[in-house]
Amino acid sequence: MRPVVAASRPSLSAGTAPALLVCLAAPAFFVLLLPWLGWLLLAAGVGAAWLMERGRVRAPGPSLTRDLSLIALGMLIVSAISLEAELDDLSMLRFMLALGGAVVVPYAVSRWVYRDRAIAFPWRGGGRWRGWQWAWLGAVLVLGWLILPFYFITSGVYLNWPVVDTPDLIGRLFIGVGAVGIWDELFFICTVFALLRRHFADAAANVLQAIVFVSFLWELGYRAWGPVLTIPFALLQAVIFLKTRSLGYVVTVHLLFDAVVFAVLVHAHNPGLLDAVFLVSP
Repeated sequence: MRPVVAASRPSLSAGTAPALLVCLAAPAFFVLLLPWLGWLLLAAGVGAAWLMERGRVRAPGPSLTRDLSLIALGMLIVSAISLEAELDDLSMLRFMLALGGAVVVPYAVSRWVYRDRAIAFPWRGGGRWRGWQWAWLGAVLVLGWLILPFYFITSGVYLNWPVVDTPDLIGRLFIGVGAVGIWDELFFICTVFALLRRHFADAAANVLQAIVFVSFLWELGYRAWGPVLTIPFALLQAVIFLKTRSLGYVVTVHLLFDAVVFAVLVHAHNPGLLDAVFLVSP
């Protein structure tokens, strides 16, 4: 992640409105399921940024118009498919192409069209992990074990995922949950958050990216009172990324969390199979 001068990044500015419009397209696409509203919000946000910058859009240095257009491009690609969890071959291929495209296309446009290299994926970043990082990994497992079974089973949201009652389906679920978890960090943190913090203070950029992150997770299946969990998770992942400068670490955190999600879904769809592991049973 490239350094950004904090003094040049306000929490609120004239550019906040266009950025908010672009980020609010996410709940339009993924929560309200109103693509036309999402398109209007994206057009309004990018258009407002262009009117603000006018002749400066092509100038050297960060451009809000260019950066918002990259976020809009990624969201448009994701919104082209239904995010309902399905495990057949065609659905998994559709997910792979859409989610992969939402990362690759903005990266390619940034690097080879805009030529500003605004998106990067610093795998190791901050070097060797410190003690608190290892401790947090353990805490993630414990917190997931305590909270996630209660959430998925008592709210019934596990039914938003298909029944997994064969080895083949369980294997597909494992691959799907892990792949989407990795993608979350590539898109929401390394793309959306990184682009926004070129223009706004870290806290403001974090709130904006969380709108997009949580909206995506809602359509994916984290509904009912899921935002009580997904909002702090989205915000905390960005904070950890800022502190560690390591994509590898935030991906590890996410995959540990998703490992518990996977186990809970298998448990919820197969009563009696993992009753000895979790405190809540279906």
